[in-house]
Amino acid sequence: MSKKIFLTGIGTEVGKTIASAIVVEALEADYWKPVQAGELDFCDTQKVKSLITNPKSNFFENAYALKTPMSPHASAEIDGVEIDLAKIIRPTTENKLVIEGAGGLLVPLNKKDCIIDLIQPSDFVILVSRHYLGSINHSLLSIEALKNRGFQNIGIIFSGNEHPTTESIILDKSEAQFIGRINEEKSGFDADLIKKYATTFKPQLLTFLGL
Repeated sequence: MSKKIFLTGIGTEVGKTIASAIVVEALEADYWKPVQAGELDFCDTQKVKSLITNPKSNFFENAYALKTPMSPHASAEIDGVEIDLAKIIRPTTENKLVIEGAGGLLVPLNKKDCIIDLIQPSDFVILVSRHYLGSINHSLLSIEALKNRGFQNIGIIFSGNEHPTTESIILDKSEAQFIGRINEEKSGFDADLIKKYATTFKPQLLTFLGL
């Protein structure tokens, strides 16, 4: 069975898509974002694809591509649809698969289900934590929510320049496995920089996946 990595964040705009690109490149994995809300002209799937140089990765279509950049449940309502988990079917692949969530874990998909309900028991979950005032609380709450659902394989990627006191307390209290840190890059991210990060992250990712 191929490894499935569900990549989520402590909130929106924390760097999930860049982190996804790094993980995809490091593992030469496939990529899938089940629910895209907004930015359909250059969606997250296209962004990740533009940053990948390996020839092995495949990119799968969204189960739902919604027009408005809002919480998926609200964006779906504007589009006149209701998100149905039964219609969010994982693509079939023998390769490793990176699945990128939308926003944080408790972002609602409909009146009943949230992003966390897309995660399956066998998934390896990577949480992206971006440094800001309150990020410790948001990180620990997210990991607590995952553990309360019974998820065991939890890794963490820090987004932002090194902040030792923040990172150490999150790792100590959560016991999540540290995968790596994505620094602030003033010149932005291109395929060469993603590949450089991928090389750095790969050993930790392989250990995390038990490979």
